[in-house]
Amino acid sequence: MTIVVSDDYHARESLQNLGIYCISDEHAQRQDIRGLRIGILNVMPEVDKYEVSVLYPLGRTLIHIHPVWIKLQSHTYRKSKEDHVERQYVTFDEAVKDRHLDGLILTGAPVETIEFNEVRYWDEAVDILTYSRTNVASTLGLCWGGLALAKLLGIEKTPYREKLFGVFENRNIAPDHRVTGRMDDLFWCPQSRHSGIDDHVLEQAERGGTVRLLAHSADAGYTIFESADSRYMMHLGHPEYEAERLVEEYLRDRDRGLKDVVRPVNVNINKPINIWRGHCHEFYNQWIKFVYETTPF
Repeated sequence: MTIVVSDDYHARESLQNLGIYCISDEHAQRQDIRGLRIGILNVMPEVDKYEVSVLYPLGRTLIHIHPVWIKLQSHTYRKSKEDHVERQYVTFDEAVKDRHLDGLILTGAPVETIEFNEVRYWDEAVDILTYSRTNVASTLGLCWGGLALAKLLGIEKTPYREKLFGVFENRNIAPDHRVTGRMDDLFWCPQSRHSGIDDHVLEQAERGGTVRLLAHSADAGYTIFESADSRYMMHLGHPEYEAERLVEEYLRDRDRGLKDVVRPVNVNINKPINIWRGHCHEFYNQWIKFVYETTPF
């Protein structure tokens, strides 16, 4: 349960208050434990606030995690603190210059209503994700990140008339899989997206040998699937979200007067509770274990 961060990392105290053991790189080297370098391509708004959300489940695994925050040169981080991005983030070339990455995470992004090729940083992201498929043990895409990985597999997203928003029950349909096999048969997970992939499209892709489907929701469709070579793992939900985040997104969109804003399903706006924490921990734990066992380095 260890995250390797600098002594002055801004969220160090917050992580420790959550029970995540934080140590310096020098301390980690003295322990002589092979940790994992996990690149995190963070394109969420206010990157510094989101960092704790993704580090928390990673920090609950039994392996030292060295997070490598990656910035896109073609992306303008307008809603993030410029000095924080400059201090904590590196370009992808810098991230892999002297050392490999064991795993890579592509976060969600508020660009689901835009065609991929119209996203300012799409070409740069494609270059990184293409590299990762042959040089990184596993790349995990969350929400829009999952849709982006699917796009690289030739699977197109479909825009929704109304945002899919709330907490939905999912069924584990691959109990023999190395990542999902340890998860509950039924589990809950938040969804917060304006687009997705039709069931019949993914089912056809599975029959064609492109993907393997791992989890399905009657209300949210297929939510977890992987490429046939197991290099890309796609989770269209946000297992790392805190309950309060869903309320914040709802209030934010409502105040903006967005036309497709809906009240999140299965969420008490006044007193939100987290009913997916177990899924979050187990999913990330098994994904990290998969990376650890399959990385060739």
